Amino acid sequence: MFAFIIRRFFTLLLTMVIVSIFVFAITEASPGNVARNVLGAFITQEQEDSFLKQMGLDKPAYVRYLFWLFGSDMWAESKVGMNLVSTETEDGFLEWWAVFELTDDGTLIRWHLEGDDLIAELKSPDGDVIEYTDNLRWEVGKDGISRFWGVDNRNSAVLWEKGSDIKVWTFVPGTGWMETTGGPAEYIPLMKGFVRGDPGISLRTGRPVANSLFVRLRNSLVLAGIAFIIVMPLALFLGLVAGVKEGSLRDRILSTGGIMFSVTPEFATGIFLILIMAAWLGLVPGATVFGEDAPWSRPDMLILPVLTLTLIELGYILRITRASMVDVMKSPYIRTAYLKGLPQGRVVMVHAVKNALIAPITVVMLHVNWLLGGIVIVEVVFGYPGLGKYLLDSALYKDVNALEAGALVMVMVAVGTQLVADVIYTFLNPRIRYD
Repeated sequence: MFAFIIRRFFTLLLTMVIVSIFVFAITEASPGNVARNVLGAFITQEQEDSFLKQMGLDKPAYVRYLFWLFGSDMWAESKVGMNLVSTETEDGFLEWWAVFELTDDGTLIRWHLEGDDLIAELKSPDGDVIEYTDNLRWEVGKDGISRFWGVDNRNSAVLWEKGSDIKVWTFVPGTGWMETTGGPAEYIPLMKGFVRGDPGISLRTGRPVANSLFVRLRNSLVLAGIAFIIVMPLALFLGLVAGVKEGSLRDRILSTGGIMFSVTPEFATGIFLILIMAAWLGLVPGATVFGEDAPWSRPDMLILPVLTLTLIELGYILRITRASMVDVMKSPYIRTAYLKGLPQGRVVMVHAVKNALIAPITVVMLHVNWLLGGIVIVEVVFGYPGLGKYLLDSALYKDVNALEAGALVMVMVAVGTQLVADVIYTFLNPRIRYD
């Protein structure tokens, strides 16, 4: 079993690499313009080019993929000539700094441009920041243009130019786009890379993907977990009850109900429940509006999304379990057990249930993955801030950093749940061995 788990672990790594390459390639090939998606359809070509450069999207696709996977800080250090470190602010945001080379007490430094002056921000170990003019760092090239590689206050390694005719468009919140001559000529957005736990900044929101992804994953886990705890035992029990005696009135009622729930689309079930439970009877809220404490602040808002997921999954799992139980009850060893005079309860509970659960367990584990990432429609209908809605919004904006990270989280969940299913098989059927 241990060797099997190790093999599954390496399979997981290989699957994640392949999926990340496919997701990146599909995002690159898909239509749309991330600059216009984020900034609006009326930006000029110069503003679009400037945005793409600041986000590092002007670089070749393979370079951006390697940056996302392994990080860009080591390459940026070779440009800046100083060690780069990231710190976390009191608000939880990451800031990138260069380690000040003239002291060894952990003083940090970064720069910004004011006119033609290079202004250094020096951060002492106790957190105090002082600014001073640092024009001695300019290096004059053979073309007469002064250049300097440093770290700016927007978490990028930047090549500044002074005296060139390059035009730079910078978006200033509250002011709009500002055009300057000279200034940043090349950007390397700083990140540690996915393998080191930093999938970068969301192109759509400007916030760290890891923080947003954790919150959305937590919300979806709450929603999916509650639905899972309710529906799986209930669906397995009803499926076993229906399959014990095929063709009985009980079997027909449960089978008909299962078909009705499983074929009804999620959006239809959700809207139907909103109209009855929220609009007509006024029993529960019809939408989910959460703050920072989501979803703990208003548990009553979870009732309709959970009920929608429960009805959908109930019908599907019930039918799979019923079909498996019907096959098992027709097996020769079950007939032999009846011929030996064993009571029906012992035949069903001791000899039939274990084997009948093998097929549903596979489906149940696959649906754990679906419950996390495939509940997009339910989350959109109820406005629930979950992982599925986050991935949908990211796909619409071509937010490749968020898409890649979300897709790999889903791969980990999918492979992890299948590993759990394989372990459960060994308990349900001891003849199964993983060599």
